[in-house]
Amino acid sequence: MAIVRKTRYCSLTKTLEPLSLSHSLACHLRIRRASAMSSNAQDTQGNQQPSQKMQIYSTSNTGVTPFWKEKYERDAKKYWDIFYKRHEDRFFKDRHYLDKEWGQYFTGGERKVILEVGCGAGNTIFPLVATYPDIFVHACDFAPRAVNLVKTHKDYKDTQVRAFVCDLTVDDLNKEISPASVDIVTMIFVLSAVSPEKMPLVLQNIKKVLKPNGYVLLRDYAIGDLAQERFTCKDQKLSENFYVRGDGTRAFYFSNEFLTRLFKDNGFDVEELGLCCKQVENRSRELVMNRRWIQAVFRFSDFSNSCLSKKAAIKENLTGQENAEPKVKASTSNSIEVDISDGLAAEMFGILPSLDSEVIEIKLRDQSFKIDVLSKEYQHTCKSTGLMLWESARMMASLLAGNPTIVKGKNVLELGCGCGGICSMVAVKSANFVVATDGDTKALELLTQNVASNLRPPSLDKLIMKRLEWGNREHIQAIKELNSEGFEVIIGTDVTYIPEAILPLFETAKQLMSSNCNGEDQQPALILCHVLRRVDEQAILASASQFGFRLIDNWHAGISSDSSQSIISTWFPDNGREEYIPSTALNIMYFQLQ
Repeated sequence: MAIVRKTRYCSLTKTLEPLSLSHSLACHLRIRRASAMSSNAQDTQGNQQPSQKMQIYSTSNTGVTPFWKEKYERDAKKYWDIFYKRHEDRFFKDRHYLDKEWGQYFTGGERKVILEVGCGAGNTIFPLVATYPDIFVHACDFAPRAVNLVKTHKDYKDTQVRAFVCDLTVDDLNKEISPASVDIVTMIFVLSAVSPEKMPLVLQNIKKVLKPNGYVLLRDYAIGDLAQERFTCKDQKLSENFYVRGDGTRAFYFSNEFLTRLFKDNGFDVEELGLCCKQVENRSRELVMNRRWIQAVFRFSDFSNSCLSKKAAIKENLTGQENAEPKVKASTSNSIEVDISDGLAAEMFGILPSLDSEVIEIKLRDQSFKIDVLSKEYQHTCKSTGLMLWESARMMASLLAGNPTIVKGKNVLELGCGCGGICSMVAVKSANFVVATDGDTKALELLTQNVASNLRPPSLDKLIMKRLEWGNREHIQAIKELNSEGFEVIIGTDVTYIPEAILPLFETAKQLMSSNCNGEDQQPALILCHVLRRVDEQAILASASQFGFRLIDNWHAGISSDSSQSIISTWFPDNGREEYIPSTALNIMYFQLQ
């Protein structure tokens, strides 16, 4: 249960200074996979130069890459649609505080016409209609599922509410609403979801439908909110004060100065501007959440070049000199309400609920596995490839289950096993000893749970999980200490998709492969199963050759080969091959050291 601990309200018209960023909450799901890049050349004495450690994914210092920035912008509508598919109307609380904070704007004169921008599931609309039954509300959102939630609400009436899909950065509001017909525009935690460079487009659009001296009522995230602090230790920064969440939705954190300048430059005067702060404690989770948001009123006026309205100017005089600290106005705990539901607020601040994962059941001959992986709703935005189960791992595990002689009595190493480790768990039944490795600590944490829930002694006793960043000398040495003689079989499934990781992959495999050779059939092997994506086959072969590997067999799904000449083809049964091959794009490459 979330308990309000302390509340305060600050009314000011000055720039907000960012709070010092606390790191009291551990940064979970720090999604990055590190590897090391070996030099392409050798020195004059024939010795390999020391490998250079390399980050495959961006770190908190570099933020989100241009590719992902463009994707988040391009697919913003899709991410919010998925958000409402998952949360429906449970994420935000109904905003019953609107009449307390802004009641004077909804009363008096003729029937008020409201435009709710970013209506979501209707948490603003229906409390307003219930309190002021004479108003009419236009409600728009660019997520179709959100608009559908409004239309299917039990209190939705065509005589009071009209909901429609609209992207205010692209669509013309005048096609839906008559010019200069709206008295009030409400924007509650919506402008922050727009790219800063496109915020002026939103304001120019709503100006078309606002009456002269019409108002914009705004509440949105402020600099220093705990959610922003959480983002600072992740690779989720898009630009200054602009971040992407784990589900692909985005959030901007406003300062008073930025917000004032934005509205002033687009023809609005500041009527009211304040900072709301609330500290909420969840004792069961031992979590204190410092919420900060800006609450403001802007007026669309012909005198749009004025810096502040008269009311705002009076408020500024009351606070003292321009650079003075704002006065804090005490308030009771009920005077300010937090919009986000308490349980879901904890999720935003870095605690993963059970909804973030899902269980996949895999049946292989006489074995059955239940693998916990990242939920599909998050996989399309998650940069960690180790938190999901790939088709290549499924096929390789099927082949190992049907052909135990591949690993029977041998020491086996799996590279980039991810959270599933399905190949290692199948191999350990026949192998002498198995080490499952990955460079992602979160993948290894989930792997530990999956192994414990699926294996029992003696198989469990023969499987060791270890962190291994390819090319990392300390990690490689730690693996060698587990098995000084090296590994007869090294397996990697979908580990060749990042160009920069190919050289470290083969360098690591060479250092950890056994040097024992008992005939051609017993020679140690590196087996890679994958879908060719960003790295073509020739690039893989060139890197393999550089570290002394030669391709013995190359199998492509859907392409027939002479089984008498192919090692890999003999792994497939003559009948029922299709059940082993989930995708015709899969390939298997079988390497040995020269």
